[in-house]
Amino acid sequence: MKQLVCLSKTPETTTQIKLTGDGSQIDSNGVNYILNPYDEWYALVRAIELKEAVGGTVTVINVGDASNDVVIRKALAIGADDAIRVDADPSNALGVAKSIANNVKEAGYDIIYCGKESIDYNGSQVPAMLAELLDLPFVALATDMKVDGQTATIKRDIEGGSETVEVQTPFVLSAAKGLAEQRIPNMRGIMQSKRKPLNVVSSDVNDAKTQISGYALPSGKSEVKMIDPENMDELVRLLQEEAKVL
Repeated sequence: MKQLVCLSKTPETTTQIKLTGDGSQIDSNGVNYILNPYDEWYALVRAIELKEAVGGTVTVINVGDASNDVVIRKALAIGADDAIRVDADPSNALGVAKSIANNVKEAGYDIIYCGKESIDYNGSQVPAMLAELLDLPFVALATDMKVDGQTATIKRDIEGGSETVEVQTPFVLSAAKGLAEQRIPNMRGIMQSKRKPLNVVSSDVNDAKTQISGYALPSGKSEVKMIDPENMDELVRLLQEEAKVL
């Protein structure tokens, strides 16, 4: 089984986001970046589990500059066999999808994994775009997968419940919570990751269809008002006149 896992680098979940003075970009000073949790905990680990069960290889791919090598090495430490970094700006979803597709379309991967979204932009665009560019079936929001030969039985989230589908390899899926359980790299894996190949390739994709015009932080939360539990009239008045539906 030949598998590919797409990775992205995101700010740590506890990071306090700040913007540059003109609001044109995120201020990266002091920001700690991590491997996107949906890519790491669910997509990558499920691919490694399947490799351990049936054999094969797991390759990871990332679009970004050399600063991304740290998170790529973490994926290698967890258990991926080798890595590709496409040296390109990942600011546009279509550009990311094309950069990946152009470098893997002839490689013959059986399963291509993405996290369901990145935790910074929450766009959920790249997996479907990648499947379209590669002309492969796409299964979104996978929470469980069993593979028998070339047939995968996948449970996925849908509005109000879940559904189970069957798909033949090759295909693309986006991984949601439940597909696997997080793994912590051990010392042996960390040492081995330093010797695993990380191939850096260029990208000629430059036809972005969208661009970011600016960022804005949400307004601050208002102060909490404490109401005496015996004063129900005041509580009702505040709910009617001042409460906002978010």
